[in-house]
Amino acid sequence: MIDTHAHIYASEFDNDREQVVERALAQGINKILLPNIDLESIKPMLETEAQFPEVCRSMMGLHPCYVDADIEQSLATVRGWFEKHDFIAVGEIGIDLYWDKTFKAEQEMAFVTQLGWAKELNLPVVIHTRDSIEETLTLLRQEQDGSLRGVFHCFGGSAEEAQAINDLGFHLGIGGVSTFKNGGMDKVIPHLNMDYVILETDCPYLAPVPHRGKRNEPAYTQLVAQRVADLREMSIEEVDQVTTNNANTLFGL
Repeated sequence: MIDTHAHIYASEFDNDREQVVERALAQGINKILLPNIDLESIKPMLETEAQFPEVCRSMMGLHPCYVDADIEQSLATVRGWFEKHDFIAVGEIGIDLYWDKTFKAEQEMAFVTQLGWAKELNLPVVIHTRDSIEETLTLLRQEQDGSLRGVFHCFGGSAEEAQAINDLGFHLGIGGVSTFKNGGMDKVIPHLNMDYVILETDCPYLAPVPHRGKRNEPAYTQLVAQRVADLREMSIEEVDQVTTNNANTLFGL
């Protein structure tokens, strides 16, 4: 099983990172993919990858919540890292209009710029959206030349939005929200195209039930897989096989 989106380099894991990875391996999660968020996260992320080279793989990108007036300089720094290290994806990138719309234009510019890198480098993208699915899809339609591929991580939208994402050739990252009582995903997951589903935790955030409200961790990927299996009336082994194959293919693992 693969946790395709985990921030285990974050300070929340400084006291027990090794045990967190051990617990994941014990649950059959043998790969943990690390998305970058800003300039400060690069060093701890790469250190975590170096500590667990058989398990962890890094991505490089600038998260929309860290886009500000210094966007040109930040993007130049992030872009430079692709010459220095082997990354599996451009991410996490996207548009977030939930907290603050001040830098909406800069967020859109950063998103399109990083989509350009993905085309140039032939890498998948990992997309973060919050209160911005339409804006994101509009830009993606404009930029999709047949070579863009990737995932809308932490998907919590409608079946129609899922279809629109799949129509662009993109996957859906299903995580802890799928287990929330009022998350609405119980109505959506039965209708998803499993060829486009991958699993994630987004830890330390969004822990699945029964750990909701506590720190999330990669071992809980199994709870997400079980939830998908229950809603689809599949075995957890089938969900594991399909989603792992999807992730391996998407990220070239």
